[in-house]
Amino acid sequence: MEEVNNIEVVPCTESNYLKPFRVHYNQNGTKKSWDFMRTHDSVSVLIFNTTSHCFVLVKQFRPAVFMCEWERAKTQPPQPVEKAEEGAAEAAAPEPQEGQSASEGDSSSQWPPASAGVTYELCAGLVDKPDLSLEEIARQEVLEECGYDVPASKLKRITSYRSGVGITGSKQTMFYAEVSDDNCVGAGGGEPREGELIEVVKVPLHEAMTFAYDERIPKTVGVIFSFIWFHNNMSPKYKISTNV
Repeated sequence: MEEVNNIEVVPCTESNYLKPFRVHYNQNGTKKSWDFMRTHDSVSVLIFNTTSHCFVLVKQFRPAVFMCEWERAKTQPPQPVEKAEEGAAEAAAPEPQEGQSASEGDSSSQWPPASAGVTYELCAGLVDKPDLSLEEIARQEVLEECGYDVPASKLKRITSYRSGVGITGSKQTMFYAEVSDDNCVGAGGGEPREGELIEVVKVPLHEAMTFAYDERIPKTVGVIFSFIWFHNNMSPKYKISTNV
């Protein structure tokens, strides 16, 4: 998952997933404009395994997160170097190659490690199948990404909300699914034909809130919100502390 190379950034002139627009409008007598992206709505699923009392998340490389980390690293001031013994600094710095200046050798295009783009997320997917209900789309995602076969009728709708309100305004609908080891029919990992490379991750119930609030662990807001929802609505049923 974390072997990422041959990176090239190019203009996006056509996409099946994002379409940029600019809208002009008047608001309270003031003329305004706004740039936005049209994209698909989505579903997400909080999966709780009742056999092992753990949450089932997915872990994957997100190019957009990776590029944001690259941009952030470029704007950070250089870290001060501790004073070394005489001659040590010169020995550590590589000599520029013939025909290359020192500034060219220290290019700002140096990429961060691939781990900078890896995030923990709920099982999720796009609403791009008009012939299927939201529950059926969510069921397919649980099977493909996490390997659990859960009837659509067993999915509990938690809520829906707008994501990316400044850019896309798309709606995501969140579901809750209880599974057991008996429901596991495969390893998950996503659909390789769609370019998905997903790792299934289990978070023990008693560690859930510590995981949610640990800023060192890159995660989506859906993970944090769903763990809080579970703590408020479901944890009394299992009589196990979520370690708030």
